[in-house]
Amino acid sequence: MRLADLAELAARQLPRPDGHASQYVRPLKNLGILRHHRPTSFEAAVYEPVMGLVLQGRKETVLGADSFPMSVGECLLISHDLPVIARVTKAPYLVLLFDVELDTLRDLYEAMVDSPPSAAQPRSLAVHTCDAQLVDALHRYLALAGARTDAAVLGPLVSREIHYRLATAPFGGMLRDLIRHDSHASAIARAIAQLRRDFRSPVEIPELARSVGMSASSFHKHFKVITASSPLQYRKGLQLLEARRLLRAGTISVSEAAFDVGYESAAQFSRDYTRKFGASPKHDIPAEPPTRGARPAPPRGPA
Repeated sequence: MRLADLAELAARQLPRPDGHASQYVRPLKNLGILRHHRPTSFEAAVYEPVMGLVLQGRKETVLGADSFPMSVGECLLISHDLPVIARVTKAPYLVLLFDVELDTLRDLYEAMVDSPPSAAQPRSLAVHTCDAQLVDALHRYLALAGARTDAAVLGPLVSREIHYRLATAPFGGMLRDLIRHDSHASAIARAIAQLRRDFRSPVEIPELARSVGMSASSFHKHFKVITASSPLQYRKGLQLLEARRLLRAGTISVSEAAFDVGYESAAQFSRDYTRKFGASPKHDIPAEPPTRGARPAPPRGPA
């Protein structure tokens, strides 16, 4: 199966372009298609475990000090919830997004115990050329869209195959580590889940480390390797992203947003917000209340 055939099939799932607005649809479980009609500026977000295959255009994703450019035929694979900034560098941009489910990977664990070890250090964010077998599996999965019975019967089987191909791919080493409950990757994933759930509350890092079975020093080390940030920096990023979402909704003031996400000082919140997003919190408050309307849910991955 050629990549061009997958791109054509994906484009047919989207509505006719309407101006310059981005378009996003979810034709099947775990599968999304996103199109941008023009390049974008850098935007901060937390990407959940996902694979993104570029079908048209180019994208740049930055994690910590590392930049990951992507072009047609390349996959971005993310194993953990990661704080990134990203932008579309060439449009039109078309990407196929596949949500990675940890439970499905765990079901495949026994089949993957004999997988060869990674040639390089596993990474929580990796870019690699998408091989023909993965392209074929994605095409077969997307082809089920619109066929309800086929999707219900065959969809879970093809989805399972896609998970297997990702986990056994050259850049899937971190996924293989993640499904081992006693691995550092798994422990950090559990810590991240706690931080995302309780980011409004103060966090004691030694206690968080103990809760996932790690010493404080080992926890800091492996957390930084996986997320490119410290646990406290990670929590602060979650607070600021949630505050920006609240402000852009146009129903809350800057001080209210600060206290809602767990800051004790509105002034410190404004300083941190400006440092992260390059503009003051007031810049993100809409001049007029947003209009109501049905819009598709935003993608969880490489938007």
